Amino acid sequence: MPESTLLSASRWLLGHEAAVRASAFGALLVVMAVWEILAPRRALAFSRLRRWASNLGIVVLNSVLVRVVFPLAAVALAGLAQERGWGLLNQYQVPFVAAVLASVVALDLAIYLQHVMFHAVPVLWRLHRVHHADPDYDVTTGVRFHPIEIVLSMLIKLAAVVVLGPPAVAVMIFEVLLNATAMFNHANVRLPAALDRVLRVLVVTPDMHRVHHSMEDHETNSNFGFNLSVWDRLFRTYKAQPDAGHEHMSIGIRNYRDPRLVSDLPGMLALPFLGGDPGYAINRRHGAPDS
Repeated sequence: MPESTLLSASRWLLGHEAAVRASAFGALLVVMAVWEILAPRRALAFSRLRRWASNLGIVVLNSVLVRVVFPLAAVALAGLAQERGWGLLNQYQVPFVAAVLASVVALDLAIYLQHVMFHAVPVLWRLHRVHHADPDYDVTTGVRFHPIEIVLSMLIKLAAVVVLGPPAVAVMIFEVLLNATAMFNHANVRLPAALDRVLRVLVVTPDMHRVHHSMEDHETNSNFGFNLSVWDRLFRTYKAQPDAGHEHMSIGIRNYRDPRLVSDLPGMLALPFLGGDPGYAINRRHGAPDS
């Protein structure tokens, strides 16, 4: 495809950014939800209605918060960086397609490293445990994050955009992919084993990422990728299967099982400020709780 055509398509995407992102989110949520009903991987233990109301409620809260706190989104910042010549890719004449592909891969690596950091630093783990405390594992788990974590994640993403200097459309494509893959690999769906083995060579599958939501800390601290599976293999954080098997593994955090705390929105918002965590952070000492 000629580069001029690709540039025209990218301008169209950027001109309809909000509609494209909202449509992609809504369509994939529906597809994954239907798939979960038709071919579930595990039996759910808690009320889907109760969890979904809270998990999607926190998405709405986070969306409003990001718009209020960040007048300049990552896509707009990428456009500004290009105008001002900020970032690595804006220092060289890089072909458009190569710049887009390199940017998507580099941003995915940044998200992997950020994810590891949120497990390695106890104060950040306190925020991230809202995501892990979900007592069941389905498509809405992939969008369940504490608002403070969302703000910090946005700051990291903006910093990555300034340093890298990616094309604006690459940032948009990455954000759509990140939301899509997060919903896909958190979905409670059954894939044929052979297909799963093929897919996880390149991308993170539901069975691969489900291991990361195990109650066992050595499994929680594995499979950090959201999109590309190569990072876990490269940095030796890959674990193929949970020790207890997917049907029998325990999901969530050991000391947080009260539905009012892990399935209701007020409890989820308060969770980072509560004690009693047995200590899942990577750098904990001898299993001592984080403080």
